[in-house]
Amino acid sequence: MSGTSDVTKTSGRSPARGSARERLLAAADELFYAEGVHTVGIDRVIERAGVAKASLYNTFGSKDELVRAYLQERHLARRARIEARLAECATPREKILSVYDVLGEVFAEAAPYRGCAFLNASAEVLTPGSRVGETCDDARAYVRGLLTDLAREGGLANPEMLGRQLVLLYDGAGVGAKMDRNPAAAAAARSAAVALIDAATPTV
Repeated sequence: MSGTSDVTKTSGRSPARGSARERLLAAADELFYAEGVHTVGIDRVIERAGVAKASLYNTFGSKDELVRAYLQERHLARRARIEARLAECATPREKILSVYDVLGEVFAEAAPYRGCAFLNASAEVLTPGSRVGETCDDARAYVRGLLTDLAREGGLANPEMLGRQLVLLYDGAGVGAKMDRNPAAAAAARSAAVALIDAATPTV
Protein backbone atom coordinates (compact mmCIF):
# COMPACT_ATOMS: atom_id res chain seq x y z
CA MET A 1 0.00 0.00 0.00
CA SER A 2 1.59 3.13 -0.98
CA GLY A 3 2.33 4.83 2.27
CA THR A 4 1.86 1.95 4.65
CA SER A 5 4.54 0.13 6.49
CA ASP A 6 5.41 -3.31 5.36
CA VAL A 7 4.44 -6.12 7.71
CA THR A 8 5.82 -8.94 5.67
CA LYS A 9 9.19 -10.52 5.52
CA THR A 10 10.86 -12.75 2.97
CA SER A 11 8.74 -15.85 2.74
CA GLY A 12 11.56 -18.34 3.07
CA ARG A 13 11.32 -19.48 -0.54
CA SER A 14 14.75 -20.21 -1.89
CA PRO A 15 15.56 -19.04 -5.43
CA ALA A 16 17.36 -22.37 -5.83
CA ARG A 17 14.15 -24.38 -5.35
CA GLY A 18 10.61 -24.53 -6.63
CA SER A 19 9.06 -23.68 -9.95
CA ALA A 20 10.43 -20.96 -12.21
CA ARG A 21 7.66 -18.67 -10.99
CA GLU A 22 8.46 -19.31 -7.33
CA ARG A 23 12.17 -18.81 -7.92
CA LEU A 24 11.63 -15.57 -9.82
CA LEU A 25 9.31 -14.23 -7.10
CA ALA A 26 11.77 -15.18 -4.37
CA ALA A 27 14.60 -13.44 -6.20
CA ALA A 28 12.42 -10.40 -6.91
CA ASP A 29 11.35 -10.20 -3.28
CA GLU A 30 14.94 -10.25 -2.11
CA LEU A 31 16.39 -7.83 -4.65
CA PHE A 32 13.52 -5.39 -5.22
CA TYR A 33 12.93 -4.89 -1.51
CA ALA A 34 16.62 -4.45 -0.69
CA GLU A 35 17.58 -2.20 -3.59
CA GLY A 36 14.46 -0.87 -5.35
CA VAL A 37 12.41 -1.93 -8.32
CA HIS A 38 14.09 0.43 -10.78
CA THR A 39 17.65 -0.07 -9.52
CA VAL A 40 17.53 -3.83 -10.00
CA GLY A 41 17.68 -4.90 -13.64
CA ILE A 42 15.83 -7.91 -14.91
CA ASP A 43 19.08 -9.76 -15.65
CA ARG A 44 19.99 -9.71 -11.96
CA VAL A 45 16.66 -11.22 -11.00
CA ILE A 46 17.07 -13.93 -13.63
CA GLU A 47 20.61 -14.69 -12.46
CA ARG A 48 19.55 -14.80 -8.80
CA ALA A 49 16.61 -17.08 -9.62
CA GLY A 50 18.76 -19.37 -11.74
CA VAL A 51 16.31 -19.52 -14.63
CA ALA A 52 16.44 -18.73 -18.33
CA LYS A 53 15.37 -15.29 -19.50
CA ALA A 54 12.58 -16.90 -21.49
CA SER A 55 11.13 -18.26 -18.23
CA LEU A 56 10.55 -14.74 -16.94
CA TYR A 57 8.80 -13.53 -20.07
CA ASN A 58 6.81 -16.75 -20.43
CA THR A 59 5.67 -16.49 -16.80
CA PHE A 60 5.18 -12.76 -16.28
CA GLY A 61 5.47 -11.15 -19.70
CA SER A 62 7.40 -8.11 -18.50
CA LYS A 63 9.38 -6.65 -15.63
CA ASP A 64 6.42 -4.48 -14.65
CA GLU A 65 4.27 -7.55 -14.23
CA LEU A 66 6.97 -9.21 -12.13
CA VAL A 67 7.08 -6.10 -9.91
CA ARG A 68 3.29 -6.20 -9.61
CA ALA A 69 3.36 -9.90 -8.70
CA TYR A 70 6.11 -9.29 -6.11
CA LEU A 71 4.02 -6.59 -4.45
CA GLN A 72 0.85 -8.68 -4.63
CA GLU A 73 2.64 -11.53 -2.86
CA ARG A 74 3.72 -9.13 -0.12
CA HIS A 75 0.20 -7.78 0.23
CA LEU A 76 -1.26 -11.27 0.60
CA ALA A 77 1.40 -12.28 3.11
CA ARG A 78 0.84 -9.12 5.17
CA ARG A 79 -2.91 -9.58 5.12
CA ALA A 80 -2.61 -13.20 6.23
CA ARG A 81 -0.26 -12.27 9.06
CA ILE A 82 -2.48 -9.46 10.32
CA GLU A 83 -5.66 -11.49 10.08
CA ALA A 84 -4.10 -14.41 11.93
CA ARG A 85 -3.35 -12.01 14.79
CA LEU A 86 -6.83 -10.48 14.67
CA ALA A 87 -8.30 -13.94 15.14
CA GLU A 88 -6.58 -14.12 18.52
CA CYS A 89 -8.22 -10.91 19.77
CA ALA A 90 -11.56 -10.61 21.54
CA THR A 91 -12.52 -6.96 20.98
CA PRO A 92 -12.18 -4.33 18.23
CA ARG A 93 -9.88 -2.32 20.49
CA GLU A 94 -7.55 -5.29 20.93
CA LYS A 95 -7.64 -5.91 17.19
CA ILE A 96 -6.66 -2.34 16.33
CA LEU A 97 -3.75 -2.41 18.75
CA SER A 98 -2.65 -5.84 17.54
CA VAL A 99 -1.91 -4.32 14.13
CA TYR A 100 0.80 -2.21 15.76
CA ASP A 101 2.06 -5.25 17.67
CA VAL A 102 2.58 -7.02 14.35
CA LEU A 103 4.49 -3.99 13.07
CA GLY A 104 6.77 -4.13 16.08
CA GLU A 105 7.52 -7.79 15.45
CA VAL A 106 8.38 -7.15 11.82
CA PHE A 107 10.62 -4.20 12.65
CA ALA A 108 12.49 -6.37 15.16
CA GLU A 109 12.82 -9.27 12.70
CA ALA A 110 14.18 -7.21 9.83
CA ALA A 111 17.91 -6.85 9.38
CA PRO A 112 17.71 -4.01 8.60
CA TYR A 113 14.15 -2.84 8.09
CA ARG A 114 14.09 -1.04 4.75
CA GLY A 115 10.68 0.54 4.97
CA CYS A 116 7.33 -0.19 3.43
CA ALA A 117 7.69 -2.11 0.17
CA PHE A 118 4.56 -0.42 -1.18
CA LEU A 119 5.69 3.09 -0.31
CA ASN A 120 9.12 2.36 -1.75
CA ALA A 121 7.66 1.02 -5.00
CA SER A 122 5.07 3.79 -5.22
CA ALA A 123 7.81 6.41 -5.00
CA GLU A 124 9.45 4.81 -8.04
CA VAL A 125 6.28 4.47 -10.12
CA LEU A 126 5.98 7.47 -12.41
CA THR A 127 3.04 6.37 -14.57
CA PRO A 128 -0.36 7.22 -13.05
CA GLY A 129 -2.78 4.33 -13.18
CA SER A 130 -0.11 1.70 -13.76
CA ARG A 131 -0.79 -1.83 -12.55
CA VAL A 132 2.06 -1.51 -10.06
CA GLY A 133 0.52 1.69 -8.71
CA GLU A 134 -2.89 0.04 -8.49
CA THR A 135 -1.42 -2.82 -6.47
CA CYS A 136 0.11 -0.34 -4.03
CA ASP A 137 -3.22 1.49 -3.78
CA ASP A 138 -5.08 -1.75 -3.12
CA ALA A 139 -2.66 -2.70 -0.38
CA ARG A 140 -3.08 0.69 1.28
CA ALA A 141 -6.85 0.53 1.01
CA TYR A 142 -6.82 -2.77 2.89
CA VAL A 143 -5.14 -1.34 6.00
CA ARG A 144 -7.15 1.88 5.92
CA GLY A 145 -10.40 -0.04 5.50
CA LEU A 146 -9.47 -2.52 8.22
CA LEU A 147 -8.72 0.15 10.82
CA THR A 148 -11.83 2.14 9.88
CA ASP A 149 -14.06 -0.94 10.05
CA LEU A 150 -12.65 -1.91 13.43
CA ALA A 151 -13.23 1.61 14.75
CA ARG A 152 -16.83 1.41 13.53
CA GLU A 153 -17.28 -2.08 14.98
CA GLY A 154 -16.04 -0.81 18.33
CA GLY A 155 -18.58 2.00 18.38
CA LEU A 156 -15.85 4.65 18.38
CA ALA A 157 -16.70 8.23 17.50
CA ASN A 158 -16.17 9.37 13.88
CA PRO A 159 -14.67 6.07 12.69
CA GLU A 160 -13.71 7.44 9.26
CA MET A 161 -11.56 10.19 10.77
CA LEU A 162 -10.18 7.84 13.39
CA GLY A 163 -9.28 5.34 10.68
CA ARG A 164 -7.31 8.01 8.82
CA GLN A 165 -5.53 8.99 12.03
CA LEU A 166 -4.64 5.40 12.82
CA VAL A 167 -3.23 4.93 9.31
CA LEU A 168 -1.02 7.99 9.82
CA LEU A 169 0.35 6.37 12.99
CA TYR A 170 0.89 3.15 11.04
CA ASP A 171 2.76 5.02 8.32
CA GLY A 172 4.80 7.02 10.81
CA ALA A 173 5.90 3.90 12.64
CA GLY A 174 7.38 2.54 9.42
CA VAL A 175 9.19 5.79 8.66
CA GLY A 176 10.59 5.94 12.19
CA ALA A 177 11.72 2.33 12.10
CA LYS A 178 13.54 2.90 8.82
CA MET A 179 14.91 6.42 9.14
CA ASP A 180 15.74 6.30 12.86
CA ARG A 181 16.66 2.61 12.81
CA ASN A 182 14.32 2.30 15.75
CA PRO A 183 12.11 -0.81 16.00
CA ALA A 184 10.46 0.78 19.06
CA ALA A 185 8.66 3.17 16.72
CA ALA A 186 5.82 0.64 16.58
CA ALA A 187 5.40 0.80 20.37
CA ALA A 188 5.26 4.60 20.22
CA ALA A 189 2.60 4.42 17.49
CA ARG A 190 0.65 1.90 19.55
CA SER A 191 0.73 4.21 22.56
CA ALA A 192 -0.59 7.08 20.45
CA ALA A 193 -3.29 4.77 19.08
CA VAL A 194 -4.40 4.00 22.64
CA ALA A 195 -4.83 7.73 23.28
CA LEU A 196 -6.86 8.18 20.09
CA ILE A 197 -9.08 5.19 20.88
CA ASP A 198 -9.67 6.38 24.44
CA ALA A 199 -10.61 9.84 23.20
CA ALA A 200 -13.05 8.32 20.69
CA THR A 201 -14.67 5.92 23.19
CA PRO A 202 -18.15 7.11 24.23
CA THR A 203 -18.58 7.71 27.93
CA VAL A 204 -21.29 5.70 29.65
